[in-house]
Amino acid sequence: MSLRDDFVAVVRRKHYSLRTERTYWAWIMAFLRFHRTASGWRHPCSMGAAEIESFLSHLAVNRRVAASTQNQALNALVFLYKQVLETDPGSFHAVRAKPSRRMPTVLSRREVHAVLAAVPAPIRTIAELMYGAGLRVGEACAVRVMDIDLDRLQLTVRRGKGDKDRITPLPERHVEPLRSRIEDRRRLHAADLAAGEGWVELPFAFERKAPRAAWTLAWQYLFHADGLSIDPVSGRRGRWHVHESTVQKAISHAAVAAGVDRRVTSHVLRHSFATHLLEDGYDIRTIQTLLGHSHLETTMIYTHVVEQASRGVLRVRSPLDAPARDRWSARPLPEGSCRGLSLPD
Repeated sequence: MSLRDDFVAVVRRKHYSLRTERTYWAWIMAFLRFHRTASGWRHPCSMGAAEIESFLSHLAVNRRVAASTQNQALNALVFLYKQVLETDPGSFHAVRAKPSRRMPTVLSRREVHAVLAAVPAPIRTIAELMYGAGLRVGEACAVRVMDIDLDRLQLTVRRGKGDKDRITPLPERHVEPLRSRIEDRRRLHAADLAAGEGWVELPFAFERKAPRAAWTLAWQYLFHADGLSIDPVSGRRGRWHVHESTVQKAISHAAVAAGVDRRVTSHVLRHSFATHLLEDGYDIRTIQTLLGHSHLETTMIYTHVVEQASRGVLRVRSPLDAPARDRWSARPLPEGSCRGLSLPD
């Protein structure tokens, strides 16, 4: 087996997501290209801590990547050596990228509604769920029919970041649009079945436990792709969900159309969801659960946004806005008031 075959076998046996598989392999290939010589490729087994250290230092010094990007490359290489090659590369001390703490971009409620109104249908429903339920773009695109509970007004996020499930509130205004969407999906699925199609990928080994589940409506993606495609893991033909880049582009274009002169990404809607809940008085632990954060420190960044907006630096009055009577004005000094003062040489 080739190195890639060994890597794929291990990463899929450990149930890593397809996104992680592709990201890790991209970093492994970047590592191999960095150490490629005139005589050809070097196998990772012939390299170790020194080569890993020089590659990570190159990322920090020459490519000036963010600390999170360098950590991602490190995780990929550690996975390669310890999980795939089953060897210890040794200790190393690479130049580390300087970690940064950025404040998230948060839109006002008026801006959020203006952006959502400018998103074309049916992508608008996905964008509204991202803001209304605090979903990541991948989570919103991958919602299945069975994840929607219109009676309890809740949405189940399955296999979220960290392979965790969670439940979030479903906006009440989406009950009828989602009910209509499910009926449209039912008709499309019936047409797919009539054409001999209708298969959808299932998580892990569930298909062996329920062989016919892949053809049921419950497991179909609610926000489907327009056409059929080949599943990259199983090689089978089915209907995937709408691509994340389609949603990301639609939201960015909608922000421009709405006149929001800031960099608005799909994740900004999730930031705005958390911040607006804090402003409405919900406690930080509840918001942590809704967002699916493993650590409270990750959620605490939104408290800083709210604190600065409600008090602190944003409550300070700029001296330029002081009343005219309080401003300093140049007046001539009384005669003799500078007596005894001398200028420096």
